[in-house]
Amino acid sequence: MDDEPPSRRNALIALLVVVLLAAGGFWISRVLHDAGRTEDCLMRGGHNCAPIGR
Repeated sequence: MDDEPPSRRNALIALLVVVLLAAGGFWISRVLHDAGRTEDCLMRGGHNCAPIGR
């Protein structure tokens, strides 16, 4: 029988996937938020709605 400790590789891979999904969710929420703000500005008739430097 093997007396080796169980490998943590699967747990680390799962943790990495969760972190990547959380980061992706945060990124897409920021993109959608910025797009919504730009759309609101344009719907109000604004002329300078695009953020500078992005």
